[in-house]
Amino acid sequence: MNFELKLFIPTAATQEKCDASVVFVTNSFKAGKDALSVLVAKALKSGDLLTKAGQILDIYRPPVFLTTRVVLVHIGDGTTTDIRKGVAAVYSVVKAARVRHLVISLFLQPAPQALRVLVTALADASYTYTTTKSDKQGRLLEKIAIAVPDEKPLAECFRRAAAVVSGIELAKEWGNRPANFATPTHLAAGAKALSKFARIKVDVLGPKDVAKLGMGAFEAVAKGADEPLRFIVLKYAGSAKEKAPVVLVGKGITFDSGGISIKPAAEMDEMKFDMCGAASVLGVFRVLAELQPDINVVGVIASCENLLSGRSVKPGDVVTSMSGQTIEVLNTDAEGRLVLCDALTYVERFKPAVVLDIATLTGACVIALGGVRSGCFTSDEQLSEALLSAGESAQDLCWSMPLDDEYADGLKTSFADVANVAGRAGGAITAAKFLQRFTSKYRWAHLDIAGTAWKSGAAKGATGRPVGLLMDYLLNQGVKGGVA
Repeated sequence: MNFELKLFIPTAATQEKCDASVVFVTNSFKAGKDALSVLVAKALKSGDLLTKAGQILDIYRPPVFLTTRVVLVHIGDGTTTDIRKGVAAVYSVVKAARVRHLVISLFLQPAPQALRVLVTALADASYTYTTTKSDKQGRLLEKIAIAVPDEKPLAECFRRAAAVVSGIELAKEWGNRPANFATPTHLAAGAKALSKFARIKVDVLGPKDVAKLGMGAFEAVAKGADEPLRFIVLKYAGSAKEKAPVVLVGKGITFDSGGISIKPAAEMDEMKFDMCGAASVLGVFRVLAELQPDINVVGVIASCENLLSGRSVKPGDVVTSMSGQTIEVLNTDAEGRLVLCDALTYVERFKPAVVLDIATLTGACVIALGGVRSGCFTSDEQLSEALLSAGESAQDLCWSMPLDDEYADGLKTSFADVANVAGRAGGAITAAKFLQRFTSKYRWAHLDIAGTAWKSGAAKGATGRPVGLLMDYLLNQGVKGGVA
């Protein structure tokens, strides 16, 4: 997607050479004497443009305008919610008209967050997946110019927003690919492709390497599949070597059948999305490549398939994790925490400032928070506040969840150090408590994105979340010069 930020001059707006000119109108609109202002004023006065967010007036070949069509869009008070409504309404017109070059003009100077929402909403609305389609034509909309009253104060915010779009779309791409086009080997190749960018290095470990490391929990999940596991390590070196990195750990189950504890057939196809945590890590590194911030970041992806065969781990089996802790596998469909626990032990070697794991971990989190907010689990209040703040600024929301010690009681077992599941009650929390056992040597937070990483139904597809949240958190650390 090609974005451009430019100066909005009302008197020159009629001379825009583009396929369509979209004008965002707010409740605070005040008419000037230029042709565009007069047009908007007449539309409001006549009631042809209703003063409600999402209302539009599509005008074909208006007099004195060079563009083919002008679309007036009301966005209420210009809040982020109103902007999303405006984008959704206008994109239906833009898509039907097969617009390739679009200019969006705002009479009112937008707040930085509003501009970011406008950019990401436009990209999201126009995104098209093509990888496994015979018709490879992607999005028709190729160029979007956003004209504002004063572009200079918004230049850096705009650059950042456009870069984040590239990361979100890479995460969407990997999330949307079917499992036979996104095996652990494919995912490793996708990570390797990022090493062409400055400051990024990628290492890929295979089954023999993982065995030498003693990652018995990760190996147990991968045993039932013919596709070999991959353990992927990405490093972005943007600051001095002695500066401790932030480490991102992504769950990369490229297909999850549930193993012996097999899932119901209905909607099992959506289990290709079980690697969206890994996809978000790749997305973050794509943004780092674009922005080149002065921070150090490590990304770790534990990737395999969870399938059934005579080799599959069985309910009741006991496996030994890289940490030395033994785990009774009571449910093979609780496999994400098994691959993550070994990854969380592995990252101790980086002496991290903070470790964030990102995983489509539990259906219980979907029940608790739906598709609006990701679950944020940490006993570190400062870290929790920093992540919630990053979610707010990126409009990629999360919510702080409890981690009381009592929640771990259900993980007790007579046959190992810990069981991999407790009862149904508080399932998202008990999963986080399991992971917490492997994080005692550093500051840690867990993001459960099971409800936010993809959408079901007619709009089925990956969302690219929480790339925006993660990037705001990382970039905030660079600005502060430390880690919150």
